[in-house]
Amino acid sequence: MKSEQDIVIELKDLLVRSIEKNLPEEKFAILFSGGVDSTLIAFVAKKLGKKFTCYTTALEEKGLKESEDLVYAEKIAKDLGFELKTIKLNLEEIESYLKETITITGKDDVVTIGVGTTFVPACEQIKKDGLKVIFSGLGSEEIFAGYDRHDKAKDINEECRAGLKNIQKRDLDRDEAIAKYYNLDIKTPFLNKELVDYALDIPGEYKIKDDVKKFILRKAAMEIGLPEEYAMRKKRAAQYGSRIDNAILKLTKKRGFDYKKDYLRSLK
Repeated sequence: MKSEQDIVIELKDLLVRSIEKNLPEEKFAILFSGGVDSTLIAFVAKKLGKKFTCYTTALEEKGLKESEDLVYAEKIAKDLGFELKTIKLNLEEIESYLKETITITGKDDVVTIGVGTTFVPACEQIKKDGLKVIFSGLGSEEIFAGYDRHDKAKDINEECRAGLKNIQKRDLDRDEAIAKYYNLDIKTPFLNKELVDYALDIPGEYKIKDDVKKFILRKAAMEIGLPEEYAMRKKRAAQYGSRIDNAILKLTKKRGFDYKKDYLRSLK
């Protein structure tokens, strides 16, 4: 069995190759939450001398808690020298984008629309900026065990494989529909076949270690040169870190509904 350090070294090279092979010649966009996945994509791209802009969507409403993704995105971009554009939305603006996301995806479930509404405003801005390619960290949670269900599973890699089987319907269909609507080409380097195959063979004990999810990915990111503070950052799902889910809850109550799902259905 390979040692943890052997895996870190091999994974480091695979991660860089997976990102590099997707990089276009022209300037591109990165959907940026300040988590290890999007930060690593940006870090590698910068090391390779590529030009890009990071985009972060978040709720900004007077009297409501600030988005932690926005706080980290701004801090990391300043520290590591990334160009960053932030799309700060109030409740009324978010309601408009919720309707847009429902129209584009044809879905109205809370998770799809919550995540999608972090993506739609970014894609709209990216199109205005004249960029054609957008990078997403999608797939990292599945192959490196980033969810609570991985932590609870008897067999971590079995759970990773099960999640990958559902990723098209659960995540890719949504993101591809949104990217297509804005005429953007979406790149998902964590779903590169060579990387996926390798990651699924990494022992589960290296994926969740000392209560740290995606442990081996974080170690490899540090091996590439990402500062430990950013490589080890614990991050919530996009709809929570951006506070979009909180906005949906506020709007649900404001519009007189008891449940978020009923409120979203009313927007169709």
